[in-house]
Amino acid sequence: MNITSSKPANAKPTPHPSTLFPEIQTCKTLRQLKQVHASFVKSGKIHDPLAAAEFLRFSAYHRHLHNARLLFHQMIHPNCFSYNTIIRALSESDDHDDAEEALKIFVQMLHDEFVNPNGFTFPSLLKACASSARIEEGKQIHGLVVKMGFDGHDDFVLSNLLRTYVMCCAMEDASVLFKTRVKSRSKNVVFWNVMIDGYMRIGDFEAAKQLFDRMPHRSVVSWNGVIAGYAQNGLFKEALGVFREMQLANVNPNYVTLVSVLPAISRLGVLELGKWVHLYADKNEIEIDEKLGSALIDMYSKCGSIDKAIQLFLKLPLRNVVAWNAIIGGLAMHGRAKDALDYFSKMGREGILPNDITYIGVLSACSHAGLVEEGQQFFDQMMRSGLEPRMEHYGCMVDLLGRAGLFEEAEELIHSMPIKPDDIVWKALLNACKMHGNIEMGRRIAEHLMDWLPHDGGSYVALSNMYASANNWEGVVEVRLKMKEMDIRKDPGCSWIELDGATHEFLVEDDSHPKAKEIDGMLDEISENLKREGYRPNTTQVLLKMDEEEKENVLNYHSEKIAIAFGLISTDAQTPLRIVKNLRICQDCHSSIKLISKNL
Repeated sequence: MNITSSKPANAKPTPHPSTLFPEIQTCKTLRQLKQVHASFVKSGKIHDPLAAAEFLRFSAYHRHLHNARLLFHQMIHPNCFSYNTIIRALSESDDHDDAEEALKIFVQMLHDEFVNPNGFTFPSLLKACASSARIEEGKQIHGLVVKMGFDGHDDFVLSNLLRTYVMCCAMEDASVLFKTRVKSRSKNVVFWNVMIDGYMRIGDFEAAKQLFDRMPHRSVVSWNGVIAGYAQNGLFKEALGVFREMQLANVNPNYVTLVSVLPAISRLGVLELGKWVHLYADKNEIEIDEKLGSALIDMYSKCGSIDKAIQLFLKLPLRNVVAWNAIIGGLAMHGRAKDALDYFSKMGREGILPNDITYIGVLSACSHAGLVEEGQQFFDQMMRSGLEPRMEHYGCMVDLLGRAGLFEEAEELIHSMPIKPDDIVWKALLNACKMHGNIEMGRRIAEHLMDWLPHDGGSYVALSNMYASANNWEGVVEVRLKMKEMDIRKDPGCSWIELDGATHEFLVEDDSHPKAKEIDGMLDEISENLKREGYRPNTTQVLLKMDEEEKENVLNYHSEKIAIAFGLISTDAQTPLRIVKNLRICQDCHSSIKLISKNL
């Protein structure tokens, strides 16, 4: 679309329409407006351009776009305010076709000899370009902004221009504009926030943080942007680091801050910080609505405090589908399948329609409890309700069938999927093969994944472990050599524990902690106590060729056991210890930790 103008840049803007029409001002509905409009047409008052503009303003303000279009196109000589009103209404629509229409009306405006754009025209136009990723039109509008002199003094126009480049991921153009026209306006924090958001969008987190650190002034929006950017991109430690910086800087978090930081707290299992967020919201009268409430429920669930999640859920004054999804998913995560399915039934009785995320929680609950028949019924129910299964639903079903040892049914489901299965779906079946010792199918699936994703270490490790469990050490060596040749490395097991606001992280056989000697002594004490209870290490979990004593020693130094030992030497008796792990826990650690918990 060619957007150019040959009109003089110094034309005077048309004044705002008057409010001399009380009959329009008192309209409450579109029907009332149409009745008043009819009377104006009949009396001839509609020929007053200010009256016509007021009718348009009412329709646009109340989002009656169809009526607004009709009114605008009936105007003989729309004034600048009318052009701006319809352009703004269309640019705020979620429909990209409306954004295109806004640009077309602007072209019409440029060819109207009676009207010139003003400072209120360009922000809406730029918003239309940003929302529909029309970078070329945005650049043409930028040229008009410069030509008409709005780039030198109008911060509102400049911020929208900058945001257009950012939303279109044209960060080089945004950077040039920021350095040449914006950076000197150091007191306007909006420009800096927009640039930080842009770098976050393209994944240049270092540039975003460097810009944030150089900001001469920061608003709470600045802090929120960095925290949310990190959390949404999986940089959870970094998100918590900035949140703690914010606290040290005595900047009060707001509602958006809490919603932004809770996912990071959830993923890292930092329960005490999560409790602080909940308490802060209560003390500062921040409304715990469905969104914040759901984030808190998810946090308590993922941090191991499911009873607290249930309490909070029951206290919510209003519970939308997101809140129900959070509690159902949390119960499923904790293996409380019956409770999860009970809540699903209650959800229906309260008239809340489940969505696709609800069924992920329900199918996950069935999978963890081995409820194959029920899971299949829910899967069928979801499709009958008109919801199209996504990759996650198929993954849950494959996991459900695989855990039950129904390998042929699981593989048949994968091959019958209407969408191409991703690696997660195949890995669900691969894990089931590993769990049940189905070496033949496991090898075939692992080799398929290794051909498809040759640098993904998960498939190599799974195949190596299956060979080791079958004492096929030649197969293990072959896989390990291939990994070495391709420089593929296994993700190390990692566990962390939060104590007194600090997070302590441990790897397998980790002796780097300042209290390593005390930890080692506690590990020996734990081992002796377990033996007195009659427990014997499950050395089948050590998939390495070594003698039994060496295998027992390896099991003793798994990262979660080291984290528990550190927790025991660092806290008083009866203090709950919550350990978060990046990989699935092995059977030996699962069994031994149950005994440790029982005897604490």
